[in-house]
Amino acid sequence: MIGVDNSEDMLQIAMDKRSQSGSDILYLLQDMREFELYGTVKAVISICDCMNYILEYEDLTEVFRLVNNYLDPGGIFIFDLNTIYKYEEIMGDSTIAEDREESSFIWENYYDREAMINEYDLALFIREEEDMYRKYVETHYQKAYEFETVLKSLAEAGLEFVTAYDAFTKEPVREDSERIYIIARERGKVE
Repeated sequence: MIGVDNSEDMLQIAMDKRSQSGSDILYLLQDMREFELYGTVKAVISICDCMNYILEYEDLTEVFRLVNNYLDPGGIFIFDLNTIYKYEEIMGDSTIAEDREESSFIWENYYDREAMINEYDLALFIREEEDMYRKYVETHYQKAYEFETVLKSLAEAGLEFVTAYDAFTKEPVREDSERIYIIARERGKVE
């Protein structure tokens, strides 16, 4: 198993868990728009709406092209996406806050319908000592993609679309699906 992330902090957390579990996982610090593997793999999985962080169509197609390049013949690619519906109707121009024992957060969303970009400002309050919390502030940008655009990008990258479904019901994609899973397959390589 190989894990790829563009965040040193996230990889360090993963490596700490790896050493506790005894799992044999290779972690690589790479941007998914430029990732390189040491050969091909049977499957690539991208979760937690990573593809929504790709803001340009050309970059999305390049990620898909790289995935196709590193898949074994007939290999499978599974990924998820937040939908336009989720950004427009659920998240856009809203504030979400939670107060938890070990951490709290304030998450403010601003959705630009024309650019189809959701900007969210996240303030995290993480407990470091019994009565002390440290504040961390992050700004994230995510792109909403029309389903047809994703299919076109997959095809341009050489991947074959297999299926898509609503992430929470595993039923067909609906107009009010908030997140969808898409499965594609490598095509064209000969074993």
